[in-house]
Amino acid sequence: MDNFFKRLSLTGFAVVLSTAGYAADLPTPVIEHVPIAPAAAGGFYLRGDIGYKIYSDPSGSFNDPVIGDLRYERESMDNAWMIGVGVGYQFNDYFRTDLTLDYETRATATGYAPCVGCATAGQFSKEQADIDVWTVMLNAYVDVGTWNRITPYVGAGIGAAYVNTSNKKSFNPDGSSPTYDGDNGQWNFAWALMAGAEYAFTPNWSLDAGYRYKNLGEAKSVKLVGVGSGGTRERWEDLTAHEFRLGARYNFNTTSAPTYYEPQGPITSNF
Repeated sequence: MDNFFKRLSLTGFAVVLSTAGYAADLPTPVIEHVPIAPAAAGGFYLRGDIGYKIYSDPSGSFNDPVIGDLRYERESMDNAWMIGVGVGYQFNDYFRTDLTLDYETRATATGYAPCVGCATAGQFSKEQADIDVWTVMLNAYVDVGTWNRITPYVGAGIGAAYVNTSNKKSFNPDGSSPTYDGDNGQWNFAWALMAGAEYAFTPNWSLDAGYRYKNLGEAKSVKLVGVGSGGTRERWEDLTAHEFRLGARYNFNTTSAPTYYEPQGPITSNF
């Protein structure tokens, strides 16, 4: 009986040793972590902007059948405010487009016309008109890259400007001040160049600060009744402006890559 238990014990011990040895020969299992690629950027967005416009000096004139082609001197134009809305589409991380509608508040254009027929040479009449503008622009942007949620960009746009002229006034050397009532509007080709940066403070909302150079074409007043034939319109050419804009964008694309965490180390078997 004692021999039987001794043999049983030795057999069990041998089985344990062989199992341990076999387990030691097995390779350590490792769970490999495969990162998930982030979702591609894209989707529609809405934008709203406010800004301040600094107009360059325009070129003022009128061409009358009696007086002739009269060119103004010392032209200037007041600055103005703007407000705009738009809808756009982000194609990928680097390219997007949007369609915008802007309104630019009234700004007074001023020029000095040499006085034709005045008794004293070197006299001028002061000519003024108010100009306000609506623009519809199709813009394209290149997003350079993103660092710490800041994305610089450059872009260009083309479109149309509805330029409205009103409150035409003249201040003559003899003290008279004729006023020409009514508005006159016209559509012009418009184009713009821009640069700026976007700051994304949430996945959906971002702040946009930028500069825009805009060319709006020209403006013409109502007919100046009483000057020559009465068919003359005052003309303001080279309407260009430097815009400094601040806006917000809402991105409808809320898709984001799943968050994952790196494991602390390989997971191994106890056997």
